Amino acid sequence: MGFGILSPKSNQFAFMNQIAAIDRQGTRALELARKVFRIEAQALDGLAARLDAAFPRAVELILACKGRVIVSGIGKSGHIGRKLAATLASTGTPAYFVHAAEAAHGDLGMITRDDVLLALSNSGESGELLAFVPLVKRQGGRLIAVTGNPASTLAREADAHLDAGVAEEACPLNLAPTASTTAALAMGDALAVALLDARGFGAEDFARSHPGGSLGRRLLTHVRDIMRKAEEVPCVDEKASVADAVRAISRGGMGMTAIVAAGGTVAGIFTDGDLRRALEKAIDVQTTPVAGVMTRNPRTIGPERLAAETAQMMEEHGISQILVVEDGRLAGALNTHDLFRAKVI
Repeated sequence: MGFGILSPKSNQFAFMNQIAAIDRQGTRALELARKVFRIEAQALDGLAARLDAAFPRAVELILACKGRVIVSGIGKSGHIGRKLAATLASTGTPAYFVHAAEAAHGDLGMITRDDVLLALSNSGESGELLAFVPLVKRQGGRLIAVTGNPASTLAREADAHLDAGVAEEACPLNLAPTASTTAALAMGDALAVALLDARGFGAEDFARSHPGGSLGRRLLTHVRDIMRKAEEVPCVDEKASVADAVRAISRGGMGMTAIVAAGGTVAGIFTDGDLRRALEKAIDVQTTPVAGVMTRNPRTIGPERLAAETAQMMEEHGISQILVVEDGRLAGALNTHDLFRAKVI
């Protein structure tokens, strides 16, 4: 029995079959992904339609809570619970996560009568959760349950039950928690947002709980924190010549110079762009007063304004530098490089 050698034509046929199989697999993956999105979107639409008086009741229970919100769950619901506890804590509602299985082995000691228990379970029959619910209730704690089964034990024991049930999972086997975890996550987010709004929790409050992130920098950094002080800003008198202003620009390294009038009040700004436009008019830079070619009434900002506002203003008006003015006098200046260094943009 001999071994045949595939012809080039046979090799090409096998290769084309491989390509076709890859294409079919890619098409199947796209179809499944779109189906997942449809199923999960429908699940969220169902949640919105079923919202009832239990939701504001849950909000009231948390707002009246003198302690903290204890979020608990097991399995995939536990993962959702961890995220929800973090969201609540960062939006003005003190919260932390307790694993349902660990609660029965000592972690119950962290829970007091002033707390509210927020329990997540799709079935509403998780044994680990049901085991410590009576202990929480016995000491006067309140229970909010998020389940997919309004007839479940957990739902019946709750002071407020939030129905996060779904018609089907996005998993082709209808087994892996997919749409149900998305629904529980969205319900938790809705709860956090309602609480945020009820507490009057604002952008600066949010930034204070995120001081290490870019959001904190954007929201809490003021102009005074990053501006170049007045003594560091290139500056000439309005009676100076264009040549004097050009030398000031070169020394200052900001692409501009402030122009000040008698008494130190800001009269204008002279930028690289102003210089180019002046040279197009064939002026004599040695004899032409800078006041004749400068930008009068330039955009300015106060030192107490947020740096993020400065970035927005500069982008909106297409400028690269801005003077900082206080009581009409030059207090400093900054440019886009300063904003970049401060990681505001």
